[in-house]
Amino acid sequence: MRAIFVNLPVTDLARTDAFYAALGFRRNDQFSDDKAVSYVIEENIVVMLLTRERFADFVAGEVGDPAQATSALLAVSADSREDVDRMVAVAIEAGGKPWMPAQDHGFMYGSSFADPDGNVWEVMWMDPSAVQG
Repeated sequence: MRAIFVNLPVTDLARTDAFYAALGFRRNDQFSDDKAVSYVIEENIVVMLLTRERFADFVAGEVGDPAQATSALLAVSADSREDVDRMVAVAIEAGGKPWMPAQDHGFMYGSSFADPDGNVWEVMWMDPSAVQG
């Protein structure tokens, strides 16, 4: 079984910790310390939020600033249109910012937010009957 670990640079670890806790993800203390906090999104999907200094230990060159330029779009699925709107509203209430307007394609609906550091998350719902063969 494979797993996905998303690593993101952050400027304020305490603020980041509170933000991702508010989204309802499960904190993994085994991989959290004073330089990083780990949240389990789903069984095999983990987001590692690292101080910019700690993030620099893992990359060649400079650490990009997601508040200045978007370099990645992270997408997470939702169970319904309402779940999309709920997660985006919670993110904004917890200190995130709206990113792009919601997109409604009938069979697919999505919206997005940027976390307090500018890392972009899209939240998408797709009608299961639209993807059945």
